Amino acid sequence: MSLCAECFNNGDHTGHDFNMFRSQAGGACDCGDSNVMRDSGFCRRHRLRTGENVPSIPRDLLLMSEMVLPRFILCIIQYLRDGYIEPAERDLQKVLQQLEPQITFLEELTKMGGAMRTVLTKILTNQQTYKELSMGKEDNLYAKKNYDKYLSALKNSGLVSVEEKNQSAAADIAVGAEGGAGAMVLLGTEDQDGGQSVGQRKRVKLSSSTKDPYIIDSLKHKCFLEELLFWTIKFEFPQKMVTFLLNMLPDQDYKITFTKTFVQHYAFIMKTLMKSHESDTMSNRIVHISVQLFSNEELARHMTEECQLLDIMVTVLLYMMESCLIKSELQDEENNRHVVVNCSEALLKNNTYWPLVSDFINILSHQSVAKKFLEDHSLLMLWMSFVSFFQGMNLNKRELNEHVEFESQTYYAAFAAELEACAQPMWGLLTHCKVKETQEYTKTVVRYCLETLQIWFDAIGFIDEPAPNQVTFHLPLHRYYAMFLSRAVKCQGLDLDSLLPDQEMLMKIMVHPLQIQACLSEIHSNMWVRNGLQIKGQAMTYVQSHFCNSMIDPDIYLLQVCASRLDPDYFISSVFERFKVVDLLTMASQHQNAVLDSEQERPMLEGALTFLVILTSLRIHLGMTDDEILRSEMVSQLCMNDRTHSALLDLIPENPNPKSGIVPGSCSFEDVLSAVADFKAPVFEPGGSMQQGMYTPKAEVWEKEFDTIMVVLRTVYRRDVQSAMDRYSAFLKQYGIHTGNPWPPYKERTPLHPCYKGLIRLLHCKTLHIVIFTLLYKIWMDHQNMSEHVLCMVLYLIELGLDNQVQDNKEDEEPCIEEHCHDSWFPGTNLLSNLHHVINFVRVRVPETAPEVKRETPPSTSAEASSYGQNLREAQVFSLVAERRRKFQEIINRSNTEAAQVVRPKSSSTRWVSPGTPPQLVTEILEIRESMLSLLVKLHQKMSSKQNSLSASWLEDPDTSHHAHGDGITAIERILTKAAARSCQIKRSIQDICGKVCPPVPPKKNSPCDKKALDKEERRQRARERQQKLLAEFASRQKSFMETAMDVESPETEAAMDLGSSEVMESEVLYDCVICGQSGPSTEDRPTGLVVLLQASSVLGHRRKNKQPKQLPTSDEEHIYLADTCGVAHDVRLTLMQQFFKDSSCLQSVSIGWDGGVYVQTCGHTLHIDCHKSYMESLRNDQVLQGFSVDKGEFTCPLCRQFANSVLPCRPGRGTDSSGWHTPTNKATCVLVKEVEDLQEKLGLFPTESNLSKEMELVIKDIKNTTQKKYMDYGKNPGSPDNDFLFMYSVARTNLELELVHRGGNLCSGGASAAAKRSCLNQLFHVLAMHMRLYSIDSAYNPWTKLTSLVCFCSGFDEERPEVPMLFRDVPSLLIIFVLTMPQPLRKEHFTCVIKMLYNLQFTQALAALSTKLSSEERQAWVKSGALKKNAQNPEKSFEALLNHVITELSKDKSVYKVNSEETTILSSSVWSPQSIEFSLQQFCLPFLRLSCLLQHHLYGDNLTGCTEEEEFSSLAVCLGLLSSAPQPPSAVHSASCLEWPFSAFDLVTQWCDEVTGNLQERRAERLLLVQEPQWAAPRLLQLPDNYNIIFQYYHRKACTVCKKVPKDPALCLVCGSFVCLKGVCCKQQGTCECVLHSQHCGAATGIFLLINASVIIIIRGHRFCLWGSVYLDAHGEEDRDLRRGKPLFLCEERYRVLEQQWVSHTFDHINKRWGPHYNGL
Repeated sequence: MSLCAECFNNGDHTGHDFNMFRSQAGGACDCGDSNVMRDSGFCRRHRLRTGENVPSIPRDLLLMSEMVLPRFILCIIQYLRDGYIEPAERDLQKVLQQLEPQITFLEELTKMGGAMRTVLTKILTNQQTYKELSMGKEDNLYAKKNYDKYLSALKNSGLVSVEEKNQSAAADIAVGAEGGAGAMVLLGTEDQDGGQSVGQRKRVKLSSSTKDPYIIDSLKHKCFLEELLFWTIKFEFPQKMVTFLLNMLPDQDYKITFTKTFVQHYAFIMKTLMKSHESDTMSNRIVHISVQLFSNEELARHMTEECQLLDIMVTVLLYMMESCLIKSELQDEENNRHVVVNCSEALLKNNTYWPLVSDFINILSHQSVAKKFLEDHSLLMLWMSFVSFFQGMNLNKRELNEHVEFESQTYYAAFAAELEACAQPMWGLLTHCKVKETQEYTKTVVRYCLETLQIWFDAIGFIDEPAPNQVTFHLPLHRYYAMFLSRAVKCQGLDLDSLLPDQEMLMKIMVHPLQIQACLSEIHSNMWVRNGLQIKGQAMTYVQSHFCNSMIDPDIYLLQVCASRLDPDYFISSVFERFKVVDLLTMASQHQNAVLDSEQERPMLEGALTFLVILTSLRIHLGMTDDEILRSEMVSQLCMNDRTHSALLDLIPENPNPKSGIVPGSCSFEDVLSAVADFKAPVFEPGGSMQQGMYTPKAEVWEKEFDTIMVVLRTVYRRDVQSAMDRYSAFLKQYGIHTGNPWPPYKERTPLHPCYKGLIRLLHCKTLHIVIFTLLYKIWMDHQNMSEHVLCMVLYLIELGLDNQVQDNKEDEEPCIEEHCHDSWFPGTNLLSNLHHVINFVRVRVPETAPEVKRETPPSTSAEASSYGQNLREAQVFSLVAERRRKFQEIINRSNTEAAQVVRPKSSSTRWVSPGTPPQLVTEILEIRESMLSLLVKLHQKMSSKQNSLSASWLEDPDTSHHAHGDGITAIERILTKAAARSCQIKRSIQDICGKVCPPVPPKKNSPCDKKALDKEERRQRARERQQKLLAEFASRQKSFMETAMDVESPETEAAMDLGSSEVMESEVLYDCVICGQSGPSTEDRPTGLVVLLQASSVLGHRRKNKQPKQLPTSDEEHIYLADTCGVAHDVRLTLMQQFFKDSSCLQSVSIGWDGGVYVQTCGHTLHIDCHKSYMESLRNDQVLQGFSVDKGEFTCPLCRQFANSVLPCRPGRGTDSSGWHTPTNKATCVLVKEVEDLQEKLGLFPTESNLSKEMELVIKDIKNTTQKKYMDYGKNPGSPDNDFLFMYSVARTNLELELVHRGGNLCSGGASAAAKRSCLNQLFHVLAMHMRLYSIDSAYNPWTKLTSLVCFCSGFDEERPEVPMLFRDVPSLLIIFVLTMPQPLRKEHFTCVIKMLYNLQFTQALAALSTKLSSEERQAWVKSGALKKNAQNPEKSFEALLNHVITELSKDKSVYKVNSEETTILSSSVWSPQSIEFSLQQFCLPFLRLSCLLQHHLYGDNLTGCTEEEEFSSLAVCLGLLSSAPQPPSAVHSASCLEWPFSAFDLVTQWCDEVTGNLQERRAERLLLVQEPQWAAPRLLQLPDNYNIIFQYYHRKACTVCKKVPKDPALCLVCGSFVCLKGVCCKQQGTCECVLHSQHCGAATGIFLLINASVIIIIRGHRFCLWGSVYLDAHGEEDRDLRRGKPLFLCEERYRVLEQQWVSHTFDHINKRWGPHYNGL
């Protein structure tokens, strides 16, 4: 069911599961169609039942259309006839383009509503009209010719007109009659010349007498609609035509006629599809139509009854596959009569059959149609013959000599074909066979499966042995049989035996699935390595989640059925023979294996045992309910790894549990998930990689439900099993259950369904017990090729046997008597009684070189042999093959088969002795005297390295709870406990054995072995200890590296990182070079540098007054205005100044760098600059693809791999005693002011030419190259020294401001922040100062003099423009200019003096700005109160007195306080109290104090003390020396009390105010320039809506503002909200695409864009870009990149905060690792 976006949004879908997808080709909305959905689900528009009272349309209104439209449609059809030319080179697109307006017109008509559609339906389906118009009248030559073209097109399509058909009908029927039983004739190949070579294509004749012979090649058109569809198919389903035909579907009459027409053309569609070059596109369009027609059950049933839809579909599919059949080479290559599809044909490789199969699956989903299919036996037979085409396809032959030259990749086509063409229809049919009433259907299918299988066995010439070195993974007939059997027993209560064939057939059926299991093991043992990687691909696909329930599960189930019904000894010996490990199962320490290399023996043995464990313990089809299956599937997937919700959905097989839609009476996917797993919310790892929301198993799941068998069965990669075990081990350690390396836990199984009880006999058969005994003995004796895994599986089998007792063998409990045992190893078949049975002697065949031969002298051997004659046992294991033959013979004879078959087994009995082996095998007799129990006890002893690990009284302790988890020792204890609990005899035996083993004197025979084992164990223990020690050492080294090198927040590292502080404290600073490892000072000749990253930044410019971020617009009414940002405000201010004041003065009165400023950060590592150069050289020669550009100077820090692009030289440490620079001063203020002035007068000395100075110049050049030219030239004369001067001091300002932002906008937190550690301001100041000392400020213009003394005020006639008044100047900029232009290092007392003088100015500016905000009445009131304060004590430190003075002075110029009347009302609404004025003044001065304090911290290493926000002002004032000590309480501080005037305050203020008012010309700008806003909120990204759909719906259809088109890939800037075209050629400028351009304009080459159609964010940084991830996640915490899954997405606030944090802190380069060049193409 699909809905259009409009209907979806107008409906209520709360609590529903849905996928949103973007349909590329349109489609039909099902809203309003009650056949498809319930009325309650309709949207608001469709819910209004308008049908009842619709007025009928006046007849005459439609007359015109009824007259005109038939001609119009005829015109289209004639045009299509004319345009169609047969040869393949024809250009159909051209014809269609010319027809586009006409078809669009028809499409428009369909949108006019029901009335018009009715008219169209009438015309399209009227046979009379068609008859009259289609052929044309006699005299109309064009029409005649045109009609002939149509007929020839019909003929060329392989379709015959009806007249010709009648002539050939008789012949056809004759052919049909020969076909006999219909479908199975397919298996005979049509081979005229008989001499074709094997493997060449052989055509196969399709002959079905029971079906209508006209299905494939007859068509007759009786109306316009039929011919229109014919041409639609001919022209390969043009999109416009498809849309028109679909738009007509709401008309019911049309729907029925169109469906009939579609069915009638079905065979023709198939033929066209097979010829098409664009089969993919065509397939999609076919399904677009057919899904609308066949999803409706009523219509599908109607078509099945009236038009033989099922017959047509099956026949068409058969016909289609016929075109690519080849002879099968399975088994008997020469005489094989079976044919299979050729997987390398385009038909299979390109999935061309997909639309037809998809339709077939679709109609089988309707119960009424499926029943019809299951009732029609001839159809079923046809279908079975179709399935048999896939039986045995894609045969693999093992390469034994050379590696295969060409690796064919056709295997995926084979798997896809079996899944889609065989398995999916099978699951469709199975859904209708769930109840007792449908028993007959199941029986029929099972019967036909067996018949077809028998035919297949005969066709491939199969008798009893599979051909060696061959495997096919495709056995759909076996799987059909298995799944219908399973369903019959599980749901329909049928008796299994009634559905099974005789024993001989079961033995045949078992062979091929078993062959696959053995080959899986061979492939993983690298025996198929010469066949290339593709064979591994097949082994993986076979068990992969989409295929496993249709492939490996049915195969194992079928083997379980066979095992439960065949003789267990025969089955077990078959398994070991198939796995080729028979020769290995000997007591001898050496043996010869004719078929395996020695390194393959161990994995093959492990494979065989694991397979047996899976076979005997898997219950998927043997008694588990669907809910239990779902739960165990989920647990096994979660145990391998934590999984996302979507990955789980994908990994768990769809059948038997459909995950979409809730099956009544079963648990839903979500319920099971919440029961077994905990949700881990999406988190960030320290490296910056983003985690999705994950599900992880609950603790009790690990404890009780972890099932290694299920994990092994479901792993595609072997490493996943290890991963599951590691996670299990971690769980046990965490909960203190077990600390060592645990073994897979043993899990109790669901009880078997009574039908399959026979399976237990496998565990209770002598052959298996002999194998188990032999392997226990071999492991105990340390024979080669034994492993822990082998022991684990052996113990698992023993435990399964103990837990699953055969019911009827209970009386075997009494102790067995020796005499019973004359013909065999063990007395009976019951595992319990066989466990304690002692085997004394074994006769083995060993090579002459074996140690057994040398050890024993012949006489003793013969003597022993005679004395123990009756006890000697032939080594039954060796005769596994013979045993199997014997059983086979018995079974065959029992089935009364003819004598000819009895001779069969001899055919291949010699295969296991390879012809080249020398016959030097001798028979030896080994003295064993052990039972399985004694071997278990000894193994326990061996594993625990203790002689008497089990005391005789050990069994008295009944507590078994601790046995559930642990290693091999625990497993053996668990088995012994279980065995003792089940039998008193065993309990006695165990106590005897323990009693015997206890004495420390070991048996003489075994002493060397045990000693060896002990030594081995000791060595292992020592190795482990050594390893632990090493690991611990590594860990501690790593930790210390992390603490010193990386950005770890810990107080100890603060001093080390804060290079600024340490430099002044010590006489000479030592630096470590991370390249050469030497430590030493930085010198003029060999300077050391800090690794830094320079980047342009506009983060500061994007700050706003308002703390709340701006909302992203999601409708046309909403807009974003950028006028209120910091960058714009500063630009406006500078432009205003430049209008009225001297340019050079303007450029010293403000800072730039709010937009495009250069930010410098470091990782803290230093290196010699010459080492760095050689490092860069080596990077240049490195051929490895790097994510950065070495030519642009980019590199990664050699130590921490952080991205960098320059080196900042460190100034050489001074040898002088630096304490002098810090001493507190007692000098008077005026003295200090004079000293500062003298220092400024000192000319900057050009530094001597040295390596250091060269490097400093280079760094300055790097800094200038970092940003764009437009962010540096603000003066009227570009390139002037003033511009350069402004840019230099603004770099310092930018870095200080950014550090403040990183500290949260204030200094309350004190201490060093993470950002401070990355700061290199001290070094940067030194480099900038060196550069700026080259510019001297003319003393006449030196702001210091105006700041600290009275200057005669010239009225500026000599200047065209005056200088900027002091009250308009930016105080922090002045501070930085003073510090950078004075000789370095600056004494602390001078620095404090500068701060004090500047604070006076800042305070006066605050008063002036405040005065403009007051209403005129308030101003007068404050003047009055200030006048009183002027006469009081100490008026210079009273804000009222100073405010009075400022207002009085500024009022001299009327324009200063002249305001608009509206503005006044707004301003005067708030009343100013002394407290609010004090607060306002403090807020105005705080930014200056913060900046000064930060500067002082970096220059002098002063500590920043933490404080609360209320105390910040007083705390900073004390820190800077403006206040001697903090007043109590700190909040009571008065900002005016920090003032310290060099002389009369009022004179100085008067001078500053006169600069503003004194100029004669009137200026409007003064008031604007006085009102400065130093306070800005932290930079924020836009506020995004919670639901992603809101963004998507608005922006994916929005037109680009530049090119006015809807972009193919729209993107949004998350900083400013601009809408741009990603990769759009339309908006390219000078070869640069719009996203890159915007990133340069908006973020100085840093851009953050949300891609609308993908929901992901990309970051552009300079010339590189990276995919950051998504901030929108679904309900399960997962991204949906490219919106593939179509789940509703919601904003993840944490991720968005992290994105914002990375933007503000400029750490994109460090945290995101996957960068690539964008070549200006984004």
